[in-house]
Amino acid sequence: MNKGPVSKFIQHHFRHFNAAALVDAAKGYEEHLLGGGKMMITLAGAMSTGELGISLAEMIMNLVAHTHYKRIPNYRDLTPEQEWELMEKGWNRVTDTCIPEEQAFRKIQDHIKRIWKDAGAKGERHFPHEYLYQLLLSGVMKDDYEIDPKDSWMIAAAEKNLPIVVPGWEDSTLGNIFASYVIRNEVKASTMKSGIEYMVWLSEWYTKNSGGKGVGFFQIGGGIAGDFPICVVPMLYQDLEMHDIPFWSYFCQISDSTTSYGSYSGAVPNEKITWGKLDIHTPKFIIESDATIVAPLIFAWVLGW
Repeated sequence: MNKGPVSKFIQHHFRHFNAAALVDAAKGYEEHLLGGGKMMITLAGAMSTGELGISLAEMIMNLVAHTHYKRIPNYRDLTPEQEWELMEKGWNRVTDTCIPEEQAFRKIQDHIKRIWKDAGAKGERHFPHEYLYQLLLSGVMKDDYEIDPKDSWMIAAAEKNLPIVVPGWEDSTLGNIFASYVIRNEVKASTMKSGIEYMVWLSEWYTKNSGGKGVGFFQIGGGIAGDFPICVVPMLYQDLEMHDIPFWSYFCQISDSTTSYGSYSGAVPNEKITWGKLDIHTPKFIIESDATIVAPLIFAWVLGW
């Protein structure tokens, strides 16, 4: 693939330390895909407000609240009183970005509630992302879009029915909203498929897709978003005793977490060998930097920008 100016800049200037690790990871990613491999990308929760850019397109919340985001460049200097003032005005802060509760979550709430209730009335059960797919494909929110729909990765995923795994969905704003409806007896908890069912589904998907070059694992950030899906391999190998199941065939993590006692996010890739997640020969990369800077550059390399 002919490389564009961004890739050429990376090749020429990124030579040492985390910069060199970025290049190595990007080349490894590219080689994995060119060899016919598949790649799972995991996004830590905060990445939904991180605006990774058009390399992965805009996040679902940007689709309906993009122009209403509020930047707080001096967020480290905020007093508790100033934080309280943001809360009273409906601004939920994630580092230097505030999400407007009214323009983001509340615009979705009424529409998604109807979908949940309709499913419950029919005795249907779906995964969290499947309900969002139904919402987007229904077109009921088009008047609220604030970006070009072609730049929304969530719409593209819905149109292609891209498989998504959302571990710990209960620990999200929509999860809290769903729980409030359960408490009010407006919907049944069973209407939403669980995290265990996500793992069962993922085990079937991985088994079917891990042949040949295999499945790589590209982890942006840490936490359950990465730890949950990567564990499907040791679960299949150790708990189901499927000893012919392939390990993840590529691994890269972008994280600013430092190695410390018991930290999964800060664990070096080799530790995952001991857990049966990676093979000795699995290409392994860790880039200790800001994912909102690094991920778009790696995607730019793979896309040939």
